Amino acid sequence: MGKIAITDLTLRDAHQSLLATRMLTSDMLPVAPRMDAAGFWSLEVWGGATFDSCIRFLNEDPWERLRALRAAIPSTRLQMLLRGQNLLGYRHYADDVVEAFVAHAATCGIDVFRVFDALNDPRNLATAMRAVKKAGKHSQAAISYAVSPVHTIESYVELAAAMRDMGADSICVKDMAGLLTPFAAAELVAGIKRRTELPVCVHSHATTGMSVATLLKAAEAGADILDTVISSMSMGTSHSPTEALVEMLRGTPLDTGLDVKSLNEVAAYFRDVRKKYRAYESSFLGADARILVSQVPGGMLSNLESQLREQNALDRIDAVLEEIAVVQRDFGYPPLVTPTSQIVGTQAVVNVLMGRYKQLTTESRNLLAGLYGATPAKPSGELVRQALKELGRDQPVTARPADSIPAEMSKLEGDLRRETGNANPSAEDVLTYAMFPQVALKFFSERSKGPAAIQAPRENEAPAAQPQSGRMSLAVDGTLYDVTCEDTSGDSVKITVAGRPYTVKFSPASEGATEKQPAPGPDAESVLAPMPGTVIKLLKSDGDTVLENEGILVLEALKMQMEIRSRSAGRIRFAVRVNEHVKAQALLAEVS
Repeated sequence: MGKIAITDLTLRDAHQSLLATRMLTSDMLPVAPRMDAAGFWSLEVWGGATFDSCIRFLNEDPWERLRALRAAIPSTRLQMLLRGQNLLGYRHYADDVVEAFVAHAATCGIDVFRVFDALNDPRNLATAMRAVKKAGKHSQAAISYAVSPVHTIESYVELAAAMRDMGADSICVKDMAGLLTPFAAAELVAGIKRRTELPVCVHSHATTGMSVATLLKAAEAGADILDTVISSMSMGTSHSPTEALVEMLRGTPLDTGLDVKSLNEVAAYFRDVRKKYRAYESSFLGADARILVSQVPGGMLSNLESQLREQNALDRIDAVLEEIAVVQRDFGYPPLVTPTSQIVGTQAVVNVLMGRYKQLTTESRNLLAGLYGATPAKPSGELVRQALKELGRDQPVTARPADSIPAEMSKLEGDLRRETGNANPSAEDVLTYAMFPQVALKFFSERSKGPAAIQAPRENEAPAAQPQSGRMSLAVDGTLYDVTCEDTSGDSVKITVAGRPYTVKFSPASEGATEKQPAPGPDAESVLAPMPGTVIKLLKSDGDTVLENEGILVLEALKMQMEIRSRSAGRIRFAVRVNEHVKAQALLAEVS
């Protein structure tokens, strides 16, 4: 045992877990020099959902964020989380895209790449790890920790050995849901150290209440690096407080050497900043033992809340948490970490709202068909057959999934030229487009407006709301408000915003002000949206003939894609356009 090093996650995982990844770069830069001087082994600042959130919600260029943080933090290693062959998106990319992304991220300032695969399939790590070594950076291979009948200490130790043989500089035990118990952590760390002789880092979310004890036992067992966050951004779905671990180890052979006084200054800064984002706060602020069953990772809980609120179904969250365990079993016990956490979680939401497996998302089909790699156990044969049928495939994929993906950088650049009319898009924009094509195009068109304005509701100011009882999430000028409607009688509504009561009066709507939908024709089938989402692709043209159960459009909902199918044969007429956001039960098309 020796001195414990600390990786601080405040600038990435903490606000992803607690604040739906909404923190602006402008709220990170003022404290960056103090964090740089604190003596951390590394600062995690990028990856995970930050890239997506930057372009989807904040109107910020994630590459510019990285460069700005690198300039403000010249002395401490900057670290990112990378999903192996998935990079930062929700699909596998060709090897040339993985290589280009890693090389450019290294050029922009990343020193440590924590590379993981949601299925723990080493084949999905190989290209990214080679690219990290080629860039001369630190390759930290991460084990996605899960608890199931097929996950054992021995299997994790063997996986760590395989990662060492692939060139890992260190091993991370990534406990994204707080499932790692203190004694299991000690056994696992000791086993990995004996087998690999590599430095070991332990990452454990506080969601279930075990993380502080888990980190302490891991340190005693020989862990070299612990992941923590500053106290004012700790606990709940986040991580253990840095200051607490520093004090626990002070004066022992494991002393971190960090100065609590300096850390307290950082904590005070984020205590104030956090208030600005209270509308995005997860309600999961304490220990939640339900996660020991559902295994939902910390970063997913706040997003799951937001997703259900958008469906006006926040009261179904317990049912969804129970359903997640069912879907995880049926899908072959994949560890729940991006993208499998979103795939399994979204499928659980769809099951609860629409009926179990009545609709498989595109990503669920791909996972069941082997397009993400080998699951830890065999998934349900019935679901595999359903997925293969819907994908038009005869057999699941058994080879490395990326082997079947041809080089695509040139194609992506050509597609971006065509979509934007820009004859010379930057390499960064091509990579951004590769990660999230539809979101990126919208971002490119609005980038010049600058970052979104986020501020807490001002005193005695409430956003307007429609008179509808219950809870809702309301966005006004880029700011998200949690609104509770208590009384919708008469021409006014009583609402509560951030704990403050208001009465809002409504004027009669002018004629034509309400959203109108085309009335269905005689004997026509109305194809309705099963949930709110964005139309990202029409699979047919107006007037085309469609067959029974044939796909007609793709809807993006809950960050996943689902193919909407016609229940009957006939001629189709669309009521929506590509990129149009629709509400639940909105008319999408008619088939007659």
